[in-house]
Amino acid sequence: MTLRTLARSLSTLAALLLVYLGVCVGQVWWTGSTDQARSVEAIVVMGVAQYDGRPSPQLQARLDHVITLWNAGTAPLVVTTGGNQPGDRFTEAEASQRYLVEAGVPESAIILENLGSSTLDSLRRVHDILANQDITEILIVTDAYHAARSRMVARDLGMVAHVSATPTSVVTGSQNIRRHIEEGLGVALANFIGFEALERLTN
Repeated sequence: MTLRTLARSLSTLAALLLVYLGVCVGQVWWTGSTDQARSVEAIVVMGVAQYDGRPSPQLQARLDHVITLWNAGTAPLVVTTGGNQPGDRFTEAEASQRYLVEAGVPESAIILENLGSSTLDSLRRVHDILANQDITEILIVTDAYHAARSRMVARDLGMVAHVSATPTSVVTGSQNIRRHIEEGLGVALANFIGFEALERLTN
C-alpha cells in the first residue's frame, strides 16, 4: 500500500467517522425535540440536583412537566428517581415527591426510586420496581439532551419506553448545544461498548 493510498483510506475513514458522529448527535437532538407523550402505565421522572429537599431549577422544570402530564391523565402512577450526595438529608426522589404532592399529585400515586446514582442505575432499579407490578410501558420525563440516552437505556433493560422532554428546561443556549453534542458522542460510543461500559469509563 502506497502512502497516497493509505492517506486516502485514512481520509475516508475519518469522513465516515464524522458522518457517524453527526448522525448520533442528530439522533439525540431529534429524540429530545419529539414529544412522545401518550397514555402509559407510569411516568418516570429522571432525578437531578436537589437542595435540602427543594428541587433545583432543572429538576423543578422536569417536575412541572410531570404535573402537566398527570393532570392530562397520561398515567396513574409517577416514579421519582435519584439518590443523594453524602451529607444530604433528602434524596432527589424524595424532593421530587414532596414537590409533586404539594402540586396535587396524590402521594399514593408516587413510587420512589431513591438509590440510583446514574441514569443506568436509576432505570435498572425502576425496571425492577415496576416489574413487580407487571408494568412495562413508561413515559420518561427529563431534559431534551438527556431524552435519547434515557430511552435507549430503558429499552435495553426491556421496558417499552417513550420520552417527553420538559419544554421549560433551564439548560439553554450554548450549554444546551454542548450537552447535546456530549450526549451524541456518548451514544456513539455506547452503540459499540454498551451503556454499562460507557458509565464505567465516564465515572
